This record gives sequence, structure tokens and C-alpha cells, in this order.
Amino acid sequence: MKDAMIAAITLNPCLDQHITVNGLVVDGTNRWSRLHPYAGGKGIDVSRAIHEMGGRTIAYGFIGGPAGRTVEILLDEEGVPFSFTPIQRETRTNFIITDTKSSQQTRIDAPGPHISKKEFERFQRKMMRVRPSPDLIVASGSVPPGIPNDVYYTMTMEAKTFGVRTILDSDSQWLAEGIKAKPYLIKPNIREAEGLLNRELPTEEAVIKAALDLVEMDIEIVVISRGKDGIIAATTKEILKAVPPPVKVRSAVGAGDCTVAGLALKLANEEPLLEACRLAIAMGTAAVLTPGTELAHRADVEKLLPQIKVEDITTRRRTKTFFTASTP
Repeated sequence: MKDAMIAAITLNPCLDQHITVNGLVVDGTNRWSRLHPYAGGKGIDVSRAIHEMGGRTIAYGFIGGPAGRTVEILLDEEGVPFSFTPIQRETRTNFIITDTKSSQQTRIDAPGPHISKKEFERFQRKMMRVRPSPDLIVASGSVPPGIPNDVYYTMTMEAKTFGVRTILDSDSQWLAEGIKAKPYLIKPNIREAEGLLNRELPTEEAVIKAALDLVEMDIEIVVISRGKDGIIAATTKEILKAVPPPVKVRSAVGAGDCTVAGLALKLANEEPLLEACRLAIAMGTAAVLTPGTELAHRADVEKLLPQIKVEDITTRRRTKTFFTASTP
């Protein structure tokens, strides 16, 4: 297996301040029992998960101010490689309040700093000068103010000029615009897929049909995540269903990003989609076993791998479609 390089892009990284209280009092004084800073952002979590599994990765994105410097220090302490583009304004700070008494969590998220035209151009030049070119680019998450909504379209098209494949994992208008560039792989969840296709997906058959409809848009691989029900992955040649074993969920934070990391690790190294789905589900499941912001641990992933069921449902789907179409 070659040692592929995976670039993970987070356009809107953040410093997450996780605050733990025992009984949140509204309109009153609260004292926290624990304050935990965390370098956040979907692409950063992808790089973090790839690094945990021993893969080669670099995290790219924008960074600025004291909060941005803290993000860099935290990643450096974890050993996660990064190459951020500096900006004048400060990296956003989010607050996540966990109430241990009620087991409820409250998020207060910032929109992100405004990125100037010059800062965006510097980022673009940096990405075009990366040598050697990465084997795969993962572009994830929201887009900060100042950057066009079609940024993922532009990024995917530029990557294609260098022969680099792109995995896109975003939402709303950013995903809708990005898929027009026909990225190598997209990984929407049910809600995001419903938004793309403007229809509900209440059953497994509906999810499979949705994945195939998205493949027909010239996206090579479509993976739709379904939480505890696993994923459906489709190409023009095969349809796979991967399901995790039942586990006790401690925290779902970063599970989707770990799933993407698993897909990227295998596909960047030219391994079969079936094995990519197996690792993706093992990593996503391992992530929910850990508390708070912790992601998948390699030891947990290795224990889970033999328990992941991956089923080739291509024949079943084609047979069902045939009989449905043939019914008078």
C-alpha cells in the first residue's frame, strides 16, 4: 500500500470552548466545573482522525488572532500537521455548554471572521503551490463571510487541473454549488441528501435511489450516512450497505468526520470501496465510544473492524428495479 497524502481543508476553523456545569441556571449565576479548549472544524477533525490512524495528512485553512494561535498550539501538541493561511481578523470561538445534571448540551456558534479578497487569493496560491500534489483533498464544513458560496466548485475544478480527486462534505448552498463541479465523492447525511434532491428519504430504498440519482450527476462515489444504520455507498457499478454493531453512544461529536477520514484513507491508497466503507464505519463507530470532543481511537477501530458488516446490494437493487419497471 502506498503512503498517500491527504489534504484536509477547513475554511472556517474554530476554537471550541467546552464548558461543563452541574445544573445550568438561566438568568442566573453559573460556575463551571471544567473548561476544555479544542481546535475545531470538520476538516481539522478529518486530519486529526487520519493522523490517529497513522496516515499522512496536512490541515489547511484560515487562521487569525489569539484564538487562531491557540488552535495552532493545540494541533501542534497533538502532532497534527497544518499549514494555515494567516488572516487579519480573529478565528471564531464557539461555546459548548454541557449540563451534567440534565445531560443536555447547548451550543453557541459564531459565523466566522470575514475573509478579504487578498486573504482568499493567498490561500488559493498556497493550495496551487503544494508540491508534491496531495493524492486526495477533503473539503469540509461551512464557509466564512467574504468567500463566495461557490468556493467548493472552484476548489474542485482547480484540483482537477492537477489531477487531484476531491471529497466534499458540506451542507446547504455550499454543497449544492460544489456538486456542480462533479467531485470524486460526496458524503451527505439523510437531511443533507433530502435538501439536495428536494424530497424526503423515509426508507432504505429511498436512500438507495437518492444515492443513485446523485451518481447520475457524474459524481463517482456517493455515500449517504444514516447514523446508527450505517451508510449506503453507490457508484455506477456497485451499491454497498455498511452497518455498525450496536454500541453505547457517549458522544456523536466528530463521528461523521471520522467516517470521511476512513473513506479517504482507503480510497487515497487505491483500495476497494468495500474496504473503504468498512474502515469508515469502524472509525465513525469508534468516535461515538469516546466522550466529549475525543475522536476515534486506533485501538477501538481495530477491535471494531471485524464486526462491521458490509453487504453488496447491487444485485438486489437491480432485481427490484427490474421487477418494478416490468410490473403492468
